Amino acid sequence: MSVTENLKEVERRVEEALRRAGRPAGSVTVLAVSKTKPVEMIRELLDAGHLDFGENYVQELKEKADALPEARFHMIGHLQRNKVKTTVGRAVMIHSVDSVRLAEEISKESVKKGLVSEILLEINGGNEESKFGFDFSEAEEACRQISPLPGVHVAGLMCVAPYVEDPEKNRPIFRKMFQLAVDIANKNIDNISMKVLSMGMTGDFETAVEEGATIVRVGTAVFGERNYRRA
Repeated sequence: MSVTENLKEVERRVEEALRRAGRPAGSVTVLAVSKTKPVEMIRELLDAGHLDFGENYVQELKEKADALPEARFHMIGHLQRNKVKTTVGRAVMIHSVDSVRLAEEISKESVKKGLVSEILLEINGGNEESKFGFDFSEAEEACRQISPLPGVHVAGLMCVAPYVEDPEKNRPIFRKMFQLAVDIANKNIDNISMKVLSMGMTGDFETAVEEGATIVRVGTAVFGERNYRRA
């Protein structure tokens, strides 16, 4: 199938998961993760009306955002502070804010550019040493520290769950993520909203939707396997 047909199939599966969960139709954004994939593939989806794409690498995001200004690129990979300048103004949302220091750097650059950057706090849902992110117990305090920063707005949370063969194994993590977002929202912290819950990938996005995801980050199911030599 073409990438457009692949995306339609993912969207169909998302809508079925929404129905199973009793959630409104159209309440989840499919973020087509286009890392390592050529501009031509992205343009095919743009021509079909899809606007939201996820990139893991700053240089690749820069090149694609500059080439395709009509697309909405999201930064979903680990972001180093020295790459913030390149990212701010190109990414419509930065999902992977894994420290207060990174948020401070995004704040400084956003103020310089006269922007307000939409950011998500990354939670290390599986408590894996190989992954970045806040622990569940650190998230509220991080929100309180980031709250007064100018030029940034915390729109919600992002989670990279462990890779598993059986998506049911990640259901408790997704459920815990949803509850964390509810708990933080109930604190009514200034400049913090929990409207976005970015979780679920090709192997488990339907489970994530059933547990409250508002953005799913799907790459392989849309674009096919990746050629990391290209990256």
